[in-house]
Order: sequence, then structure tokens, then C-alpha cells
Amino acid sequence: MNEKKWLADEFEANRAHLSAAAYRMLGSRSEADDAVQEAWLRLNRADTRDVGNLGGWLTTVVARICLDMLRARKTRREEPLDMPAHAGIADRAKDPEREAAFADSVGLALLVVLQTLAPAERVAFVLHDMFDLPFDEIAPIIGRSSAATRQLASRARRRVQGVDEAPDVDFTRKRAIAEAFLAASRNSDLEALLAVLAPDVVFRPDTTAAQYGIGAMRGAAGVAEAFKGRAQAAELAIVGGELGFVVDIGGQIRVAVTLTIDDGRIVAIDAVANPEHLQGINYSILRD
Repeated sequence: MNEKKWLADEFEANRAHLSAAAYRMLGSRSEADDAVQEAWLRLNRADTRDVGNLGGWLTTVVARICLDMLRARKTRREEPLDMPAHAGIADRAKDPEREAAFADSVGLALLVVLQTLAPAERVAFVLHDMFDLPFDEIAPIIGRSSAATRQLASRARRRVQGVDEAPDVDFTRKRAIAEAFLAASRNSDLEALLAVLAPDVVFRPDTTAAQYGIGAMRGAAGVAEAFKGRAQAAELAIVGGELGFVVDIGGQIRVAVTLTIDDGRIVAIDAVANPEHLQGINYSILRD
């Protein structure tokens, strides 16, 4: 069989699964269609000769596309649920089979709750809880460790189940770790920095943040050295629903950083400094 024909047939065999996954992650049928179409384009450009599980490969590609779309949506302060939800799913005149499948597989209440999750939480929850992907496979998609991915999915699960996160007993400890990181950074205390960083901690700056002199890196030694003496103007904050800090100069936010904390250590540090992206970030400074 012609290779292109085989790929097309395999893609069509997986299309319903990919559409369902994209719809759950995005909450928008039009965006889900766009994500699946982009996956098809990437499939045609990719060398898949060494891919053993094409369905799994396509699921990973769609998940990454959806994550990028969710993050872009956040920066635009948009959370499209392309309905009234009940009308959009209930209207079967456009495509009865498809609309019925969506109505059966996705509860409207669930879609509304999923809209409140952070992008990485949403992707982790959907892929694990709805599609049974193991955390080891989800972690590379969202750029987190397996432990951090498990934590994100667990937090998302609690919110979906209606459990109030306000009394999270871990928050006080996590805040103490974030404060210790900032204090060690300000005081150029390398030993204290190493004490709060996981051995395989990753630092992921956007292009603008990297221009401040710290590029992407992995490993506690390098990250600790890079942050030594740097947090002089930083203030502890909740950034996009996660603990982190912001650098505010003259009433204008210049950098927003989120800290992913797992098992008493910081496992990931993400920094955003692109002015357009910063405009869409919600944050609140934590003061005693």
C-alpha cells in the first residue's frame, strides 16, 4: 500500500479519538478541529518510519498543539466555550452523529469546570483521567517531571470533583519553600538555594526572559548559580493560580515566574517577560 494512503487511513482511524481528546482539552469544537487538522499537517511533514504506535504519536502531537492553544488563549484573556454550550452540543442539525457523540462523551458541567483549570492542569487531567495515559508519557508533553504531572492532575481532579482547594494543607509549606528560595537568591546563599531545588530542576524562560542573562537549563547546580543574587526586586505572588514571584518596577510588571513544587523541592521554574504575554497574566502579590 502507498505510504501516504496508509498514513491517511491510519489518521482517519484515529480521528474520532483525536477530536474527542482535543475537544475535552479545548472546550471548543472549532478549535478542536483546528488542532486535529494541524496534527494531520504535522503527520505529513514528519518522518514516522520509526514510530511504533502511530495512535499514541498522534495523541501526543494533538496534546502539545492543544497546550499551546490554551496558553495562547490565556495570554489573550480568552476562554472560549464556543456555545451557549447546551445549544452547541444539542443542535444536531449540522452533523447528528458527531453532535450525539460529543453530547454522550462530554458533560456540559465538566466542560465548564475544565475551563477554570490552568493549561498544564487541564492537559494532564484529560490525558490521564479520561484517556488513561501514564504520567511518564504526559510529563514530556507539558514539560514537567512525572511527579509534578501527577500533582497537577491530582489538583485538577479535586477541582473537577468540587473539592475546595482553599484549605490545602500543603500551601503553607509550599509558600515557605518559595520564600526560602527568594531569600536565598537575594542573599546569594548557594547552599540554601540547593536545599530547595530538586536535583533535576528545570528553568524555562521565554525568549524575552532569556535575554536577562539566564537561558533554559536543567540541574540544581546550574539553576542555583544562575539565581544567586538575582531576586532583589522580586515579590512573592500567586501567578496564574500557582506560587511564584513577580518583578515589578515602577508599577509595571517586568517578569512573572511560576514555581512548581513537589515533595518539598522546586522541580520547575517558568519565567515570562514578553510584554504582550505579561498583559494577560493574572497575579496577586502575597504580603504578610
